[in-house]
Amino acid sequence: MLKKTIITLGLTVAAVASTAAQSVLDIKHSLDDSKIVLPESVETDVHQMRHNWYLQTYAQTDSLAGFRGEDVDFPDEVIIERLRKIPASIELPYNELVRRVIYFYTGRKRQLVSNMLALGHYYMPIFEEALEKNNMPLELKYLPVIESALNPNAVSKAGAAGLWQFMPGTATGQGLEVSSLVDERRDPILSSDRAAKYLKELYRTYGDWSLAIAAYNCGPGNVNKAIRRAGGGKRDFWEIYPFLPAETRGYVPSFIAACYVMNYYADHNIEPALIRRPIITDTVSVNKRVHFQQIADVLQIPVEEIRLLNPQYRMDVIPGNIHPYALILPSKQVYAYVLSEDSIVKHNADLYTPRAVVKPSDGSTVVTSVDGEYLITEKVISHKVKRGETLKSIASHYGVTVAALRNANNGIRKVKKGQVINVVTRQKTRKPAEISNEVQQENNAEISDTTNIVSEQPEINQDNDVEEVIEKPVQPKPQPKAEKKKPAVNKTDKKKENKKADKSVTYTVAKGDNLGKIAKRNGTTVEKIKQLNGLKNDRIQIGQKLRVK
Repeated sequence: MLKKTIITLGLTVAAVASTAAQSVLDIKHSLDDSKIVLPESVETDVHQMRHNWYLQTYAQTDSLAGFRGEDVDFPDEVIIERLRKIPASIELPYNELVRRVIYFYTGRKRQLVSNMLALGHYYMPIFEEALEKNNMPLELKYLPVIESALNPNAVSKAGAAGLWQFMPGTATGQGLEVSSLVDERRDPILSSDRAAKYLKELYRTYGDWSLAIAAYNCGPGNVNKAIRRAGGGKRDFWEIYPFLPAETRGYVPSFIAACYVMNYYADHNIEPALIRRPIITDTVSVNKRVHFQQIADVLQIPVEEIRLLNPQYRMDVIPGNIHPYALILPSKQVYAYVLSEDSIVKHNADLYTPRAVVKPSDGSTVVTSVDGEYLITEKVISHKVKRGETLKSIASHYGVTVAALRNANNGIRKVKKGQVINVVTRQKTRKPAEISNEVQQENNAEISDTTNIVSEQPEINQDNDVEEVIEKPVQPKPQPKAEKKKPAVNKTDKKKENKKADKSVTYTVAKGDNLGKIAKRNGTTVEKIKQLNGLKNDRIQIGQKLRVK
């Protein structure tokens, strides 16, 4: 929980060393320090904070200004009296340090206070429930104000995270899970419960809430060191104050100031962002791996809302297949989730389910196209030439022709050891009846996108190469059809039809285009484009004009 920023306030004050000789009463009420080290949370970007989904959805955006007028400078006696009236079991003394932090919040950080007051509508009941459960002072609910500015995703420069800013070691010591997928430091409910338990342990150790709060900030080791340096036996934060780390010297005054500001903000003309309606939630146990987007798609709720309610899932994934995890949803959606869980898990499962078994590629590429009633499957294999191999031996090994090898490798005549060449095998099978013409066009376009795939034709060459043998299915002889009398055609209509058929669209070739992509984009085929433009091969250039029917 060591995550602070240094704020220098230019007031001439007594040095810390001189305060050591003062009485405890004087220190509590008149202590001053030339540099106050405030929590890192005071530097929260309020403009970025406005993009918080809760504030945007449940708060009245127009009132986020949060001001009714200028800040008011009250006499010390007024602030002291107000602190006394806060129903707190923790001592909330006043001094110059506390005053400075109060006016820092009510002055420069007025917008931050307004936003935190709005967020408090959702988070404060969670804090209060955890504190009540552990029989702890309820004013400790203001610790997350100075720890994280009520941002469950806050991460300090030192690595502390969540509303209560647990360091990883402290979090795991309190039974919170911290992994790549789940960080329970960000879980408002679990982290609040563990923070209450941890504070309770610290209070049992020191018997003083100010020391327990100080130890929560800098760790028991630093507090114990300060106690020893102060002479031992002293159990009061203000007695050991000069010997504590700089950030902890500002931490307890900041807590007192937060207690004051969150209770008396209206007296300083600050008002919370108006909440349009409360957010009512419920919890469901998830024992399957599921992605937030799957939930959002099926239940028709914004994925941002799921993230807001479940910030502990760092990658939008609930790994319920490992063990059950809690999922918080708007109360009306919990029953819908239970009824739809199977549909949610199956929705786009290929996109969100990690592969359990993966077979490494053999370096080949398989492309299937449609030719009438047949499927043409072409497989491109990368072959590394071994010692003693020739085009003829390689062709024989794969059952293709030497000519096919040459065509697939830019007319290569010889090969040498270590050289990698493409081998294209081709298989023709009868297609299933359910393959549509649309699939045929799409596959024809995709085959044109594949580089180095050349249809090999069996041929006899001078090197007595082995011909590629392809089993061709026997074609049934077409039955003669009865001639049908052609209907008379109106000449005028025929001219219009021919004129319409001649119309074509001119397409300018862009970077990254090929004939396959252009054909697919324009609902035609590569062969038709080549015919329209008199192309003998598939080569095209950027800027070239093509007629596309």
